[in-house]
Amino acid sequence: MHELSIVASIVDTVTESVAAYPGARVVEVRLRVGALASVIEDSLQFCYGIATEGTPLEGSRLVVNILPVVVHCAACAADVELEGLQSFRCPCCGEPCSDLRQGRELEIEAIEIDEVEEAV
Repeated sequence: MHELSIVASIVDTVTESVAAYPGARVVEVRLRVGALASVIEDSLQFCYGIATEGTPLEGSRLVVNILPVVVHCAACAADVELEGLQSFRCPCCGEPCSDLRQGRELEIEAIEIDEVEEAV
């Protein structure tokens, strides 16, 4: 289950980022995950709950945005979304496509925090 190590890295990265905002509470972490990233969303969610215990992320939500595979078709001169992962052929003309434009991502898209107001 490599999702646990992925989530641990996410928790470390977000914790470092939030350190610049003392007292802030993380509300939500949004990820962009490509369909070819070999990551199971349910496993990410499960591991996130475990990995965030006792951290500034405890109680926050993990939102995973799964991105489809997009390739560039030279014959059509266009970027096209593949309907499935079994065939890397253009859904418009049927030509094989190997120029991958989207689908391998695994990145933090955004961190939503709730800042604590300081007493004046």
